[in-house]
Amino acid sequence: MNRNDFNPELREDCAVGPCIGLLELSSVARGVESADAVLWQARVELLFASPVQPGKYVLLFTGGVQDVSAALRRGAEVAGTDLVDELLIQQVHEQVEDALRRRGGHIDGHLDAIGVVETATVASAIVAADVALKTATVDLFDLRIANGLDGKSFLSVIGPVSDVRSAVTAAAKSAEARGKLLRSVVIPRPHPELSLHL
Repeated sequence: MNRNDFNPELREDCAVGPCIGLLELSSVARGVESADAVLWQARVELLFASPVQPGKYVLLFTGGVQDVSAALRRGAEVAGTDLVDELLIQQVHEQVEDALRRRGGHIDGHLDAIGVVETATVASAIVAADVALKTATVDLFDLRIANGLDGKSFLSVIGPVSDVRSAVTAAAKSAEARGKLLRSVVIPRPHPELSLHL
């Protein structure tokens, strides 16, 4: 399995707007029901609605802030106790979209530092990635969500050591505040061969 096989595939026929919402459920059946409710509630476009490991269901949608907010509330209401996590980002960073679309993520030469934040949910990883990118001058190298990870997710950022430290600290605090942080690390001056395995 290559690294691009992990994330559900985003629709290519629609653009990600400035606002995104995501619902993560523990039930596939309730996930499909919530996706239907989201679409009926407001003018949003589903970017993906898909089962992910281990038996969860994730739906990501985009639209105007008011529409996404209304759809998120309705979807969460229908999800009930099956809701695992959710997110609303009003101005999502463009590198988050690129990572979800499986674009980018290459290393050219020497790495000054790499930081990794591992979370328990898809939503917390996407929020953490957005926070990291908005905190410091780093690049989002990787964002893997749920599949092949037993439902966990992680993000990797690269850049100057001080920026990676700042980005990882902010991302980890974001995930920790949601009760979803599993682990975070910063590796300054990683071994040159490490990049061959990322």
